[in-house]
Amino acid sequence: MLVYQDLLSGDELLSDSFTYKELENGVLWEVEGKWVTQGPVDVDIGANPSAEGGEDESVDDTAVKVVDIVDTFRLQEQPPFDKKSFVSYIKKYIKNLTAVLEPEKADEFKKGVEGATKFLLSKLKDLQFFVGESMKDDASVVFAYYKDGATNPTFLYFSHGLKEIKC
Repeated sequence: MLVYQDLLSGDELLSDSFTYKELENGVLWEVEGKWVTQGPVDVDIGANPSAEGGEDESVDDTAVKVVDIVDTFRLQEQPPFDKKSFVSYIKKYIKNLTAVLEPEKADEFKKGVEGATKFLLSKLKDLQFFVGESMKDDASVVFAYYKDGATNPTFLYFSHGLKEIKC
């Protein structure tokens, strides 16, 4: 199994159990999330409590719906960015990330990040923002949005900000 860690924070953000599609010349990865239900499962064993003289025993079955990626990697939702704060974050992120990338990867990232930033800016009002569980300020942000008519969220990652780890 492969796990993808944030290069800046070390937080696990994704694994190979979620398939991705490359966008913006490979600078962004698009991953489909899925709503899943967690909690007790209702098991019907065919018994009829009223016919057996027993009362219906109610159980506190607080099933919760969560997004698989958010839950699996313990992503923490952040307040939304306005355009000015988003551009400021991206500039800082580019600087921090290129400092830790190999020169060849840094050049590749710098060439493609402008298109990726424009793509994200075009969806800014529809995006949700997540960071890893350490919640470090300078870490990579994971972006999520719902495509037209979709019931499940789509997540976007800066691919150059991820480090592949074999488990």
